[in-house]
Amino acid sequence: MTQDFKTIQSVGRDGLLSQIKNYDSFKNTDTVFGIGDDAAVLSSDNGQHALLSSDTYVEGVHFDLTYTPFQHLGYKIISAAISDILAMNGTPNSVLVNLAVPNRQSAQMIQDLYSGIYAAGKEYEVEVVGGDLTANHTNSVISISVYGKVNEDSITYRSGANTGDAICVTGDLGSALAGLRVLTREKRFWEEHGNENVQPDLGEYEFVVKRQLVPTARQDVIKALAEHNIVPSSMIDITQGLINEVSELCKASKTGVYLYQAALPIAAETRAVANEMEEDVDRYALFGGEDLELMFTLPEKDVESLIEKFNDFVVIGRMVPEDEGMAMQTAEGDVLNFDDLS
Repeated sequence: MTQDFKTIQSVGRDGLLSQIKNYDSFKNTDTVFGIGDDAAVLSSDNGQHALLSSDTYVEGVHFDLTYTPFQHLGYKIISAAISDILAMNGTPNSVLVNLAVPNRQSAQMIQDLYSGIYAAGKEYEVEVVGGDLTANHTNSVISISVYGKVNEDSITYRSGANTGDAICVTGDLGSALAGLRVLTREKRFWEEHGNENVQPDLGEYEFVVKRQLVPTARQDVIKALAEHNIVPSSMIDITQGLINEVSELCKASKTGVYLYQAALPIAAETRAVANEMEEDVDRYALFGGEDLELMFTLPEKDVESLIEKFNDFVVIGRMVPEDEGMAMQTAEGDVLNFDDLS
């Protein structure tokens, strides 16, 4: 009997991943945790576990070379890979970079890409230990594999949140999307006017453009948690948007969540872009992604302890029983279910 044809779009990313996970595959005794978190976890010696993660970037889908310098792209993909290790409360160690490029790219472009890769590696103290370089007929494709370590008693999964835990986010949200909105607008202007000699003046948008092109992984947060002996009950990095990441924590932890819209941390520069675009800045924060901030849950006592020593985070809500669902209280006092926010 033939199966009905289903498009990938109709199944969805999460649905497709669920199908992949359900295969009766070989199980390695060294695997502590496989598919379903920011990184796979493998057992190792001396009370530590190994962490493995990978990302793939396709030109025209994940990056646009019209407004993305190769050096910035190299820095960004390393930061994003490292963020996956940090989201497990781990320490990144090394990366592999696989690159497939068409002949229309110059040798200098590839050198610029690796210049950004090595600059990020130096900043995060992560070594580029190898990879592969091959040809491609159409667009550039970059794949990053990252290796890290974590103490067995410090590892943090998405699945550890408890009812009553505070849900916290670092930094600010939505600025990466604000930067993307500015860059795509300038690209449209350039395409319509076609003057290659005219360069846009992005000075007033420097903050949000940098947040899009060269975001920084929050290694400082992990160091602060370790320094003060605080282990979050759950954690995830914000790459697909706040609503998506909160939903992932709830699904893994079998909890609900109650957010406060008024507590969302949004930079003044992001608000300015949203106002200029005549768009809702809260949607930037809720659905933007690519901020590389960390979201984690803590018991109330640990929130009070951490905030005395590290204050670049805010509490945006609390975890509630699963049967209460996922909801957000608006600034006006209304309560919206997540399904009503899309």
